[in-house]
Amino acid sequence: MTFEQQKRMVRELERYRSKMTSDEKKLYDMMAKRQKDDEDFDELTCRKLEELHQKYYPKHSKEELLKAWDKLFKK
Repeated sequence: MTFEQQKRMVRELERYRSKMTSDEKKLYDMMAKRQKDDEDFDELTCRKLEELHQKYYPKHSKEELLKAWDKLFKK
């Protein structure tokens, strides 16, 4: 995982911090501090960051987004 990917994932997870459990918040805070200090993440931390990102950051397919758009603006 590159430094830019780490930075993007940490930034994207910031808005979901309030939904995290206390253990996940502690882990996220540690990652955010390390990111702020420009430290590279070790393999374990990278894996944990990816798990948190998959759990909290929603990924929608293009079809799902188009259906939602049509549903909102169809008259």
